[in-house]
Amino acid sequence: VQLQACGGGLAQPGGSLRLACAASGSIPSINVMRWYRQAPGEQRELVASISYRGGSTIYKDSVKGRFTISRGNAKNKNTAYLQMSSLKPEDTAVYYCNIYVGLWGRDYWGQGTQVTVSS
Repeated sequence: VQLQACGGGLAQPGGSLRLACAASGSIPSINVMRWYRQAPGEQRELVASISYRGGSTIYKDSVKGRFTISRGNAKNKNTAYLQMSSLKPEDTAVYYCNIYVGLWGRDYWGQGTQVTVSS
């Protein structure tokens, strides 16, 4: 299983960015995709997660109402997106995508993508 993330960059406060993460390989449909982030000197924290069918989402309190996690259509179900709006400087971090395969009890990680929010 491999994950490829993209979409990071520089945004101004109040701006928007969209991250994407594509998981490839033979992945059972019982999985959860997640976005984590890690700021310098901080621990990695869960930002958002979404179930396989997209019916269940969880958000970190500080991003609720600003970030939206979603999954691709039927042909790209193992692609996750994170739409980030009303960005704040405190959203600056390296963002990592993750897929948890319940059938195997295993986590897989993508490479991080830097998000910087600054004027």
